[in-house]
Amino acid sequence: MAMLWKFMRVAKYSKTALSPKVRVRGIPANSRHSSSKSVPSDFAASTSCSNTVELLGKAYPQDNYSNVTEKILSKVGKNLHNKKHHPLWLIKEQVKDHFYKQYIGRRGTPLFSVYDGLSPVVTVQQNFDSLLIPQNHASRRKEDNYYLNRDHMLRAHTSAHQWDLIHSGLDAFLAVGDVYRRDTIDNSHYPVFHQMEGVRLFSCHELFSNIKDGEGLQLFEQGHRTAHKQECHTMEAVRLVEFNLKQVLTKLMAHIFGDGLQVRWVDCYFPFTHPSFEMEIHFQGEWMEVLGCGVMEQQLVNSAGAQDKIGWAFGLGLERLAMILYDIPDIRLFWSEDERFLNQFIVPHIWQKIKFQPLSRYPPLINDISFWLPSETYSKNDFYDLARTVGGDLIEKVVLVDEFTHPETKKVSHCYRIIYRHPERTLTQDEVHRIHQAIEESAVQELGVEGRF
Repeated sequence: MAMLWKFMRVAKYSKTALSPKVRVRGIPANSRHSSSKSVPSDFAASTSCSNTVELLGKAYPQDNYSNVTEKILSKVGKNLHNKKHHPLWLIKEQVKDHFYKQYIGRRGTPLFSVYDGLSPVVTVQQNFDSLLIPQNHASRRKEDNYYLNRDHMLRAHTSAHQWDLIHSGLDAFLAVGDVYRRDTIDNSHYPVFHQMEGVRLFSCHELFSNIKDGEGLQLFEQGHRTAHKQECHTMEAVRLVEFNLKQVLTKLMAHIFGDGLQVRWVDCYFPFTHPSFEMEIHFQGEWMEVLGCGVMEQQLVNSAGAQDKIGWAFGLGLERLAMILYDIPDIRLFWSEDERFLNQFIVPHIWQKIKFQPLSRYPPLINDISFWLPSETYSKNDFYDLARTVGGDLIEKVVLVDEFTHPETKKVSHCYRIIYRHPERTLTQDEVHRIHQAIEESAVQELGVEGRF
C-alpha cells in the first residue's frame, strides 16, 4: 500500500537517463494464486532512431517526463519475490500460507486470491488518479518516480492495482510485486523493492451478521467527515472494519515473528485512505514500522463498482520483514547472486527458522566529494541517483556531511561522504578511485555543478 513508504526527490539527467538506443525485451506475466512466472529482463542496443523504449514487449515513446535509467531497467523482470528459496519468496509464501489457511470462503477455498506477476509498468492514472491522489500532490513529481513518459511509469506501489482488481469483482486479494522509488542511499533503502498489498471488502451482511441486534445497523449515512471516519460511513461500520483490519494484521505478525511480539498502532492520515494507521513492532529493543493500513476511501470503492461495500487495505514491505526476521543487515544483499548468501535460504519448508550468517565483513573505503550547487532546482536526490547510476551496488551509503553558503556570492556548496563496500569481496583503492572520479565527472556534466575536487 502506498502509505507505508514516503516518496523521495531526485531529478532527471540528460545522459544517465535511458538512451533512446536502449531497448528492453521481455514477456509480461500475470499470475493468480501460486502461479508465478518471472518476466525475463534483456537489454539490447537498437539502431532505431525513434525516441522510444521497449519494455516487456511494448514500446513507449519518450518525452520530457522520461527519466528511467538503464540501471533501474536492468532490475525489471527479476521478480525476486517469485524466485524459489529467495528470502523474499520465503516471506511471500509465509504470508500466503497464513492467509490461505486462516481465511476460508463459503465454498471451502481460500478467501484471498494472490496476484504476484502483474506488470510493473502502469499508467499514471492507475498509480495516482485511481487512488484519489490530488493532481498537485508531491508524490506525483517526476523527481520522485521513474517515468517512461508522461502517461506511463514503473509502479511506485502495489496500490496501483487496487482499482482494477476490485473492478474485476474481487472482494479479497493480495497483490505482490516489485516497486520503484527514487530513494536515498543507505543499507535499508533501495530504488527497487517489493510490496504486498492486501484488500478486503465487506457487504452489510458480512460485517454485521455476527453482531447482536445488528439487523438495524447500516454501512452508510449522510454524515460528516471526522478524524475517525469518512462522511459516508457510519461509526459502527468504521469501528468494525478497523477492528477486523488490526486483528488480521496482528495475527499475521504474531504468526511470522511469534506470539510474544509487541505491536502498537500509530494514527496517520493519507489522502486516499482514511482513517489510516501504521503498525510498529518491538524488535531488538526498538519500535520498527512494518506496514501501513486503513479504511479505504469509499469514492475509490464506488468508482470500481463496489458501491454497496466497505473495506480496508494494507501494504507491507517484504524486504523490511525479511531483514527483521532473518537479521539481514544490508538491503543490497537481496540482489546478490553469491551462493554463500542464497544457499542459506534453501530450506525444506517455508517456516524453517533461519539465522542469516553474515558473509565476511569487508572493510569500507570512504571518499568525499564537494561541489557548488548549480541552482535552486537542485536536490540531494539528484546526486544520489547519479551516484547509484555510476557506482551501482558498490556504494553502501551516501551522506551529506557539510553544507556551506558563501557569505558574498551566496552560492551553496555540498560535501557528500560516499562509503564504498562490496558485500562479497574486498575493494581496492584503485578501483574505488576510478569510480569516484567517474562520479565527479558525471556530476559536473550531468548536474551542472562546479567541482571543488
